[in-house]
Amino acid sequence: MEEIMEVLHSEIFSVWFLIGAALVFWMQAGFAMCESGFTRAKNAGNIIMKNLMDFCIGTVMWFICGASFMLGDNIMNGFAGQLSFDVFTNFSNFNYSAFVFNLVFCATTATIVSGAMAERTKFSSYCIYSAVISAIIYPIEAHWTWGGGFLAEWGFHDYAGSNCIHMVGGICALIGAWMLGPRIGKFERDKSGKVKKVNAFPGHNLVIASLGVFILWLGWYGFNGAAATDVETMGSVFLTTTVAPAVATVVCMIFTWIKYGKPDVSMCLNASLAGLVAITAPCDVTDCTGAAIIGAVAGLLVVFGVWFNDNVAHVDDPVGAVAVHMVNGIWGTVAVGLFATSTAPGFAVAGIQEGLFYGGGLEQLGKQFGGMLITAAWTVVTITLTFFIIKKTVGLRVSEEEEITGLDATEHGLPSAYAGFAIMDISNTMTMSVNENTNLGTDSYEDASLAKRDAAVPVVREDQTGIPEFSSGISKVVIIAKLSRYDKLRKAMNELGVTGMTVTQVMGCGIQKGAGERYRGVEIDATLLPKVKLEVVVAAIPVEDVIEAAKKALYTGHIGDGKIFVYPLSKVVKIRTGEENFEALQDVE
Repeated sequence: MEEIMEVLHSEIFSVWFLIGAALVFWMQAGFAMCESGFTRAKNAGNIIMKNLMDFCIGTVMWFICGASFMLGDNIMNGFAGQLSFDVFTNFSNFNYSAFVFNLVFCATTATIVSGAMAERTKFSSYCIYSAVISAIIYPIEAHWTWGGGFLAEWGFHDYAGSNCIHMVGGICALIGAWMLGPRIGKFERDKSGKVKKVNAFPGHNLVIASLGVFILWLGWYGFNGAAATDVETMGSVFLTTTVAPAVATVVCMIFTWIKYGKPDVSMCLNASLAGLVAITAPCDVTDCTGAAIIGAVAGLLVVFGVWFNDNVAHVDDPVGAVAVHMVNGIWGTVAVGLFATSTAPGFAVAGIQEGLFYGGGLEQLGKQFGGMLITAAWTVVTITLTFFIIKKTVGLRVSEEEEITGLDATEHGLPSAYAGFAIMDISNTMTMSVNENTNLGTDSYEDASLAKRDAAVPVVREDQTGIPEFSSGISKVVIIAKLSRYDKLRKAMNELGVTGMTVTQVMGCGIQKGAGERYRGVEIDATLLPKVKLEVVVAAIPVEDVIEAAKKALYTGHIGDGKIFVYPLSKVVKIRTGEENFEALQDVE
């Protein structure tokens, strides 16, 4: 009977092992939702595609070489696993469960990088570096800890991946975002090149982002708990995996409430993930008190990490991946050496020393620092080399015009990820609807590229070419502009010889200075502002001259500077004299 129960116990936890792998796979959906929600609607399809492909490309790389580099027999004194093709040549005796379980963890590492480099990375480049991470960078360093490599023999402990997955992914994200550069308009610089203002780019859908966080939290019970082989350890891991993110979120809410005057929604979503990342390494060897402290620190670190990237390092990370994964991956790895306790059910099989705060001294803490630094060094060198080669060959970044237009259209030929939906907030007509960008980074019209000029003041034309009734050669030009630019616009028209204008004051929404709300600690400005609508009718003066003069007068380097509409006219009649078309305009132009 005892033997039967042992077999049954083993079979149950083998099934749980695969259920855990399925939960970790489901986290890809969480990452996709979270990343797309934190970014802008014009790039949502591109982000979904990247999150799909990093798993699919990762799977291909995994069965080619990644799995054997991580799980194979030690070579080079435990540096890597021996390359083998047992998945093809010895399938009947292959460890299928270990292959699948470690594959889904590998895919997680690659997808972390996507968020920090979102909205301006070439899709082809993304596919290349995602393949390199899955084939080489992750499998080799993961072998050191989980494949019987030298860090495992040394006594370094990372139960589920604060170091091997999250810190590694976060470092790749930081270096990638730094080498890629910020999104257009994220940072405003003075003439010396010093950043004078950080602009907020609010995510287009925090509902989707929050769904992503809940999916990730659910998946994390498999992420942390799947390796447990007894009920006590699994229960303890579930407890710490719940306490740490909950405390992190509460601490973040209180801190942002005090610092910014209101609790920050997006930052609290990041804090939940930060707490999960931080508890991932020590989840099996810490108790409830330790998990709460780890979570509290994580809740503060994520706010600091986002602020530091924006205001000190000037690295544009749209989703906070560096603050969540790198900063708290480091913290979670170190936390093992502080909070490991023999009272935790998983401690006995971990084979490590108790942490500093539980009487274990500095030994385990030193091992944690050592293992973390070695892993970080490997990651920095390999990912920097990867990005450098990509940048010098196929290029990392899309063109300026492609970035402004959006990667859905330019990289995938997708008009919108929300075809059939009107993307606006109809709950309050006095607040801003979805706005795709803010500052274009160049306030001089002469220095601005054609793409930036067109983005700031787009021109909409009604094409009636070839229709006889619209062959008069007369056009109506309607210009929508900020009220503050009216005098400059009027003078520009007068200099062209346009003296007859109809002017109407209207109201318009857009991102402007003055509202004072905050997104992730950065001020955003959305309000309903007065605008001016100027209408002119031209015949002798070329329409293109009118358009160019208007664009130059209106341009300040922001999307929303103005908009120009051009309409062909079939006939113009002067009521006073009865003159028509060209003659009717002689005392106007």
